[in-house]
Amino acid sequence: MLPTPKKFTMVAGSGEGNTALTAFDSALLNAGVGNLNLIKVSSILPPKAEYRAELQIPPGSLVPTAYGTIYSQNPGEIISAAVAVGIPEGDTFGVIMECAGIYRKEEIEEHIKNMVNEAFKIRNLALKEVKVCAAEHEVICCGSAFAGVILWF
Repeated sequence: MLPTPKKFTMVAGSGEGNTALTAFDSALLNAGVGNLNLIKVSSILPPKAEYRAELQIPPGSLVPTAYGTIYSQNPGEIISAAVAVGIPEGDTFGVIMECAGIYRKEEIEEHIKNMVNEAFKIRNLALKEVKVCAAEHEVICCGSAFAGVILWF
């Protein structure tokens, strides 16, 4: 059985590269998680998980992460990625939402807040707080934007 994460943080970044993969890598580095092995997970925040502005995670660690990312080769295009965490009332689980697309940062932040509200409504959970983290990028050549919720022990 895998342990349940007890902490989480939120990161976002963007970058350029010569290929989709190197642009993604640049965005990860800009977000501060480029030296970790991110394991994509779906969108549930463990019960009682504590938010930390920063987590110290050893390079190369396998890290559960809910994330959204986008890549574009259209110079001048504005792309964004965002994550939002819905913190519940009480000791139950929360919900994480991820989104990426051709948005301005303000647009994607509003969109993802609405996604969290809907997810809580569907689950009939009481929402205490919504935390949002987003990155916007204007493509120069090959650009990427990334946003993630890093879960840790």
